[in-house]
Amino acid sequence: MLPGFEKKPIAHDKALAARAAVEDFHAEYCAVLDGGDIERWPDFFTENCLYRVTEYENAAHGFPVGLVYAEGRDMLRDRAVAISRTQMFAPRQMLHFVTNVRILDVTDEEIIAQSNYMLMQTLVEGATSLHQAGRLFDRFARNGNELLLKERQAIYDTAMIANDLAYPV
Repeated sequence: MLPGFEKKPIAHDKALAARAAVEDFHAEYCAVLDGGDIERWPDFFTENCLYRVTEYENAAHGFPVGLVYAEGRDMLRDRAVAISRTQMFAPRQMLHFVTNVRILDVTDEEIIAQSNYMLMQTLVEGATSLHQAGRLFDRFARNGNELLLKERQAIYDTAMIANDLAYPV
C-alpha cells in the first residue's frame, strides 16, 4: 500500500458512481493507447500531474526511483513524442487491461482508486506476451463531468520486465 492510498469508509451509492466513472475513464484511456494515439495520452492528466512506473520492491521501501518518473503534463508530452516519433523499435501492438477497480476515497474534488493492470505486447512477427502487470494507484481530479489523472503510480510485480520500450501504462 502506498501512503495516501488507504481505504476510507464511503457511502455505497457514492462508491458505485465513482467506480463507474473510473471504469469509463479506463475504457477511453486504454482505447487511445491501444489505438496507437500516444500523443493524446497526456490529455488524460492534469497540468501538474505525477506519473511513476516502478517495481514493487522500490515502492515497498519508499524509494522514489522508477522505470518512468514524470512531473507535469509537459514531461508526459515529451515522452509521448519520443515514443511516437523518435524512438526506433520493432513494430508492435499493445493491449491494456484494467480491472478490479477499488474506490478508496471520494470527495467533491477527487476520486482515489486502486486497480490491477496488465499490458500485453504483440510483436508483428512474434507471439503475444505479457509486457507488464501490477497495480495502479490513481488520484483523479474531477473536471466537470470528466476525470483527469492528478497522480498515477503503476507498481509492477516483477523485477524482470522487458525494458526495450517503456510504454505508457
